[in-house]
Amino acid sequence: MSATSKDKKKKLLDEKRLVDSFRYASCGIVEAYKGEQNLKIHTVIAILVVIFGFVFQISYTEWLVCLVLIGLVLMAEFFNTAIEFVVDLASPDIHPLAKLAKDTASAGVLMMAIISAIIGLIIFVPEIIEFMRGIL
Repeated sequence: MSATSKDKKKKLLDEKRLVDSFRYASCGIVEAYKGEQNLKIHTVIAILVVIFGFVFQISYTEWLVCLVLIGLVLMAEFFNTAIEFVVDLASPDIHPLAKLAKDTASAGVLMMAIISAIIGLIIFVPEIIEFMRGIL
């Protein structure tokens, strides 16, 4: 092995690999959005949360909570999509264990979405009530 190839391996940052990893991730995002209705729904809800966050001027801490929860729900949905793709690849025919794997992954997304919705209600319902009092 030549000295230059050893130096290249020792580089802390391989620009080509970095660019490639972002390109692969971008392709994953595009493919997931093409086929996953729930991912689109979660994204619309996330946009609404951000809009309402600005409208109601939620606190810094509430923003952090909302953004972390948005990230977790979207991440769960992407992981669920990946699991579904792998299960379909490994078991193209209908199999009870394949169904269980997909159902369990979907249940994880549902649990994260429910918890996020409850926390969202805790944050936004008092703001909505206060807003309604100002109108009436």
